[in-house]
Amino acid sequence: MDDTGTVIAFWLLAVITVGSALMIVAVRNLIHAVVFMMVSFVGIAGLYLTLSADFVAVTQVLLYVGAISVLMLFAIVLTPGGSRDNAETFLRLPALALTVLLGATLAYVAIDTDWSLADRGGFTDTASAIGDALLGKYVLPFEIASVLLLAAMIGAIVLVRPEASIEEAEE
Repeated sequence: MDDTGTVIAFWLLAVITVGSALMIVAVRNLIHAVVFMMVSFVGIAGLYLTLSADFVAVTQVLLYVGAISVLMLFAIVLTPGGSRDNAETFLRLPALALTVLLGATLAYVAIDTDWSLADRGGFTDTASAIGDALLGKYVLPFEIASVLLLAAMIGAIVLVRPEASIEEAEE
């Protein structure tokens, strides 16, 4: 990150990412919160690009923006009844206290850490190493995770089906 354009892009993406993450908490509508979450995920992918982690950036967009966010939108839209807003809760003040404590801890660690650059060179070929690991050593956990996600999707669809269609299917 030596050139000025990359530094400006990094800070612009950082502001967009943190701003949209704060908006997730601030908005009352769940659909809007998921949209802000998608913007935050895209901002994180952009940050990965500025850090020369292209494979991780593409994976971020495909998995989080493309799959997880769409799954959350489907869950919100397909859930019957109820309002789509964030209701007030008695846990607001404890959550705020925990957030301030976590923020203070992160600020302390960021200030106290020695951020000098390592003497080693950068990663030359990340995509092939990750691909070899996923389709070699970690193929079984990778496939188990995909089957579990498929089962969760089918379970969510079955749970939100109206009762009338189940009765019709039995006849």
